[in-house]
Amino acid sequence: MSEITASITRDHYRVSIQARDHSIIADEPKENEGTDLGPNPHELLAAALGACTCATVRMYADRKGMALDGLQAHITLVWDKEKNTTEIKRDITLTGSLGAEDRARLLDIANKCPIHKALTNPIHIETNLSN
Repeated sequence: MSEITASITRDHYRVSIQARDHSIIADEPKENEGTDLGPNPHELLAAALGACTCATVRMYADRKGMALDGLQAHITLVWDKEKNTTEIKRDITLTGSLGAEDRARLLDIANKCPIHKALTNPIHIETNLSN
């Protein structure tokens, strides 16, 4: 389970996010009347997928003794407000002495990262008012 606290005051649109002992600032770019002090929420969502992809593939490669020197996940997220649809594209670059079979397996593992699974399966969000 992950627990996050997000809060905002009157600052347009600076959001303070607390995750365990870590603080993150989310904000909107200046063209959206923010102060551009951090990534916007869509960028944070894309970052979660990228981070999870990298960590999951790294863990698998380490366990299997694969010669993966590094990996980069480039995520593009486009939310179409009019159609209420989201398109995510993930391009993965693997570096190291990897054969075609290892590369194919690591691509398969990328699709099994927990955030990928969360985004591609039904999501239920319950919202309540607290005092």
